[in-house]
Amino acid sequence: MIDPVSSVPLDVREVEHLARLARLDLTPEEREALRGDLGRILGYFEQLRTVDTAGVEEMQRPVSLVNVLRDDVPGEVLAPEAVAALAPEMDGGFVRVPRTVEVD
Repeated sequence: MIDPVSSVPLDVREVEHLARLARLDLTPEEREALRGDLGRILGYFEQLRTVDTAGVEEMQRPVSLVNVLRDDVPGEVLAPEAVAALAPEMDGGFVRVPRTVEVD
């Protein structure tokens, strides 16, 4: 049986820094909950560091992958009128979509 995982203590400033990097606006209660959750996750990594891996072959995945791509064969193309009918907005024959990248 695996021993219970101990929590790695995290400073409140570290949690605030991570929240800022992730652009999370946390309440004090959420910050404390996240602090505990992250501490337990780091505790798991500390536990994994103690495992003896001598003689264990390195691998990227536990299962082998097989390329399952199909041949690139052109299919039916929608008529421009059908595309225009489905598009939220058109501009000079092109579909206009909302900006998804912020510009400073």
